[in-house]
Amino acid sequence: MFDKLHEECGVFGIFGHPEASNLSYLGLYALQHRGQESCGIVASDGTRLRAHRGMGLVADVFRDEDIFSRLSGRSAIGHVRYSTAGGSDIKNVQPIMVDYLRGSIAVAHNGNLVNAQEIRNELELTGSIFSTTSDTEVIVHLLARSQADSLPDRIGQILQDIRGAYSLVFLTETRMVAVRDPNGFRPLVLGRLDGAYVVASESCAFDLIEAEFIREIEPGEMVLIDKDGMKSYHPFGKVNPTPCIFEHIYFARPDSVVFGRQVYGVRKEFGRMLAREHAVAADVVIPIPDSGVPAAIGYAEESGIPFQLGLIRNHYVGRTFIEPQQSIRHFGVKIKLNPVREVIEGKRVVVIDDSIVRGTTARKIIKMIRAAGAKEIHVRISSPPTSFPCYYGIDTPTRKELISSSHTIEEINRYITSDTLGYLSREGMREAAGMPGSKGGHFCDACFSGFYPVKFPRLKADSQLGLF
Repeated sequence: MFDKLHEECGVFGIFGHPEASNLSYLGLYALQHRGQESCGIVASDGTRLRAHRGMGLVADVFRDEDIFSRLSGRSAIGHVRYSTAGGSDIKNVQPIMVDYLRGSIAVAHNGNLVNAQEIRNELELTGSIFSTTSDTEVIVHLLARSQADSLPDRIGQILQDIRGAYSLVFLTETRMVAVRDPNGFRPLVLGRLDGAYVVASESCAFDLIEAEFIREIEPGEMVLIDKDGMKSYHPFGKVNPTPCIFEHIYFARPDSVVFGRQVYGVRKEFGRMLAREHAVAADVVIPIPDSGVPAAIGYAEESGIPFQLGLIRNHYVGRTFIEPQQSIRHFGVKIKLNPVREVIEGKRVVVIDDSIVRGTTARKIIKMIRAAGAKEIHVRISSPPTSFPCYYGIDTPTRKELISSSHTIEEINRYITSDTLGYLSREGMREAAGMPGSKGGHFCDACFSGFYPVKFPRLKADSQLGLF
């Protein structure tokens, strides 16, 4: 409904707890913002794996309480998925679970493998048959072919051939393995609950189940958990980390700790930096909810301009709706947002949002605010212009669809009909985000800079690498 970039998915895993599947459900519930298309849980009772997967939100797919009695056992992994290009189908719902020579294994994946199609082509030439269009299935095929003796060795071996972004959680009958790619594009955190180990895409999942946050799983680290406890491996060569900056800008929940920092505080700092770089005389600062709220608070605090909720969001709108036959201007936006005329009318308004992708939604929102009586509208964006597609697990349009790839800031300003438009600079963004404990790394900002830390196959002009 909004013109936003979308994250592909979120993962959760717990080992050694009598209510593993129930807690996985709650963990996925907390991670629902990372994917709303489909979800699933695979549980182990120590001798076999059982799965339940479906299309829809977590609360809908797991509506029947009897599901959890079938997902018995002390270990489980779960997954929430966002619909990526061409991949909205029940066959692609994760975790993927297979039986092979060494037993059963399930895997949940957050990210995108840039060389998945190349590997898939090679496997199909040698007789492999795929049942999904998910790049994650490539991992399963490689794992089944590995001749290494131990599970960590097999996983470490196959991941040497894989390039891209991945935070993975594996589950066998007796073990759980969590691994993060050497660049650390996607977050993955480790916790404890009543003696059980827990892993998740974000720490907000730990807060809901009251698990103790231990630490981030490091870029390039593999963690094996079994009845004997936890072991850590580092099967990859040294790479300077390049975690995705958009986790801090938009994807992660504000109450999560991501890449060593509380997301809420980073977004407020983006707003403060934005106020320093793009000051303007105004009467009120309003966010485009919900993602623009922390940055708007930071902008208001730094500028001294009062913060107000000038747009109210309807949180009860589903993913689809029926538009009435009689045309209502800007219906898609109006069903989600409504201006507060008392806050806006006759005022010089600073409107804060996290990004502009195509510009279509921003244009409708600005016109709606102006219709509510705003005297002036000054748009401020708490990230740089998004000019390049992402190939590391974010569903982005092709470059020609990204408005800032072909238009200047002043041209975008005229298109969205605001009085002025200002973006946070790349330098200001990096300074505000910081990287505590980064060990020489820096954020991946390829969507702003066009610099891609991991190379991908050569593409035709204006094409997008398939997100399977």
